[in-house]
Amino acid sequence: MADILVARGLVKSYGDKRVVDGLDLDLGAGSVLGLLGPNGAGKTTTLRMLYGFVTPDAGEIRYDGKLLSEHRDTLKGWIGVCTQHDTLDHDFSVEQNLRVYASYFRPKLPDVTRRVNELLDTFGLREFASQPPRELSGGYQRRLMIARSIVQQPRVLFMDEPTTGLDPAARVDVWRLVAQLRAAGMAIVLTTHYMDEAERLSDAITVLARGKAVARGTPREILGSVLGEHVAVLEVAGVDEATLRAWVQTHTGNPPARVLDEWQIPLTASQLAAFSQAFAACRFTVRQPTLDDLFLRLAIAPAPPEAA
Repeated sequence: MADILVARGLVKSYGDKRVVDGLDLDLGAGSVLGLLGPNGAGKTTTLRMLYGFVTPDAGEIRYDGKLLSEHRDTLKGWIGVCTQHDTLDHDFSVEQNLRVYASYFRPKLPDVTRRVNELLDTFGLREFASQPPRELSGGYQRRLMIARSIVQQPRVLFMDEPTTGLDPAARVDVWRLVAQLRAAGMAIVLTTHYMDEAERLSDAITVLARGKAVARGTPREILGSVLGEHVAVLEVAGVDEATLRAWVQTHTGNPPARVLDEWQIPLTASQLAAFSQAFAACRFTVRQPTLDDLFLRLAIAPAPPEAA
């Protein structure tokens, strides 16, 4: 099946700073693409270009083969956007938020009452229909944000950090809603700083650093290609810092990452063998790498070339 969203060579600069630098993305129906990276990596700017809020300086965006730049009015109805920040109208009730938002679309949506009732039931908002959003918990406000973003039944949904600030139970509720939307055939682009969320929800991941894609694939593929198979963890007090920094820089090309009182050093299998010999007198543990390790790597070292 052809991808519903294809972006090629996206570039965006603000002043003399290039925020997105030659980015390619592909997204199929019924799949979730996780767009990850540290703050300033270009994630939000990329989303804004993809849904037409920001015009790229270069590159093209196609939905089902149609150029967004040439068919913007038609394609706007294909796109749903759930932003990170609360954009609900708190002067309206929950139901009115859905109805008013639905009224913005042209041509007018058919049978708006049926669609609003369907969303109230699907998202568990029926009992709050007459209340203003400010009276809802954070989790239910997020449900309303997602429901409103799909009122016109879009084919592609953009979700920018949808669970930021939610408690664990509310996060799981949002995960269930995302899974339902994907199962119904919707294509979703998701940004998040929660690595467990990215691993649970994403069919594929693209990792950004300094505006470039530095890795693509499943979480396990990405970790193996960028970081290696292992992470050595040792106490700061148990090793001479200068010696450790010199060895790690020489053998991996990157500085070691310090997290509180621990050094955490991603290593390949051969590097781990060499590390064990060089620091035989030190006590350390070895674990598998995580996406959190990848974020630390991208935060303290230059972006690696795209690896997967």
